[in-house]
Amino acid sequence: MAKEQKVKAIVRTYYVIEGNKVKLKNKKCPRCGSIMAHHLKPNERWSCGKCGYTEFIGTSKKR
Repeated sequence: MAKEQKVKAIVRTYYVIEGNKVKLKNKKCPRCGSIMAHHLKPNERWSCGKCGYTEFIGTSKKR
């Protein structure tokens, strides 16, 4: 018999419960509507893995 595998509920990482409301933690992609990922390196940005849309944050560098 195969060993039982534990499945983590990944959905909990996307939502937070505030009072009686459920709120999405990450942004939604304006192009396709999927949940976007927040990356810190090499540049801080929000990116969509489905359609490739990217928003850069804090692009102004002081030199």
